[in-house]
Amino acid sequence: MLERLFKLKERHTDVRTEIIAGVATFMTMAYIIFLNPIILADAGVPKAGAIFATALAAAIMTLFMGLYANYPFALASGMGLNAFLTYAVVLGMKLSWQEAMGLVFWEGAIITVLVLTNVREAIMNAIPTTLKRAIGVGIGLFIAFIGLKGAGLVVASPATLVTFGSLKSASVIVALFGLVLTMILMAYRVKGSILIGIISSTVLAIILGVAKMPTAFVSLPTAESLSTIGKLDFGVIARPALYATIFAFLITDFFDTMGTVVAIGSEGGFLDKNNRLPGLNRVLLVDSLAAAFGGLMGASSVTTYVESAAGVGEGGRTGLTSVVVALLFALSIFFAPVVGIVPEAATAPALIIVGFLMLTVVKDIPFDKLDEALPAFITILTIPLTYSIARGIGYGFISYVLMKVFTGKAKEVHPLLYVVSLLFIYSFLA
Repeated sequence: MLERLFKLKERHTDVRTEIIAGVATFMTMAYIIFLNPIILADAGVPKAGAIFATALAAAIMTLFMGLYANYPFALASGMGLNAFLTYAVVLGMKLSWQEAMGLVFWEGAIITVLVLTNVREAIMNAIPTTLKRAIGVGIGLFIAFIGLKGAGLVVASPATLVTFGSLKSASVIVALFGLVLTMILMAYRVKGSILIGIISSTVLAIILGVAKMPTAFVSLPTAESLSTIGKLDFGVIARPALYATIFAFLITDFFDTMGTVVAIGSEGGFLDKNNRLPGLNRVLLVDSLAAAFGGLMGASSVTTYVESAAGVGEGGRTGLTSVVVALLFALSIFFAPVVGIVPEAATAPALIIVGFLMLTVVKDIPFDKLDEALPAFITILTIPLTYSIARGIGYGFISYVLMKVFTGKAKEVHPLLYVVSLLFIYSFLA
């Protein structure tokens, strides 16, 4: 049954590998169950409701991705999008959290229309191969940077923006232990090396006091757990003054997912000879519906997670990986204290390693062709440095169009790329 449903042999994988990949992906993104409610609480969202909604929305949409699209992509409330909702929309614009969730719903609905009319897929297919590779490399650096930050190896500095962390910190020791162990296991081609590294680091974290064993292992949902579901304000669509905010949500969600799918698709070897993802529209449909569903649940926009690359790095190649992630998110509703044991220092090494794996396609970028290489370089540089996949893609698109136009190669640019570049310029200036 599993073979028929997920085509395991066709994608050169097996049930054991998919389960290990699913656990690895879940452990690298489980932090969202606890972090998303903390951010949304500042917007007035009931915390118990946000925890339940975050886990349930991730479980349902990741399951849908696995069964319908058959790719190892996991979804959850998007970091960055939740912060924008809380601090820019609710606290900045003085909207209620219910109105903000309404904006998220309509943003997802609009993207769904773009998917059903094949506009979103057409835009993805219009991206030149060089930029697709650059997006993958840029996201790889971005993931590695997040990992270094989570490990405490890179910290903020008012003088230089970032600087070295302290090697005396217990959390840094945990992260370094996990990183070295994972590197050695990978060098010996041990299956499950990323997952083994996370689990081993968590054990060390408990010993060193970086993580603590929970006082309880089971937490049952309460009446308050349902307090955010269906409480959004649908009426915001009738207020033209909020359309620019919907557009801000849309363009970030649209291109974050685009970059994630391209990057992970490349790492997993899913792309065809034209560097296109087979069955792309199914992936995009799930992702767009997930955004609207996140607003409906009160969990903020649910989107495809770049941490899915951890599972792909473990060999996950089918939707079975996503099904495993979905089941773990569902179980986390009842075993949240256990999930909370894993500290950021234990998952940080996985992100650093995944960043390395995604970086390898840089060798395929034609650096001898400056009209292609310079926009690729800008994309690679700006994704991690702006801390935004969407903005990095935007800078890459704009620079690519300008380079082609001013070198007399305007006809090489797909018409949709001109349109998207203008939309990015508008969003940057807004």
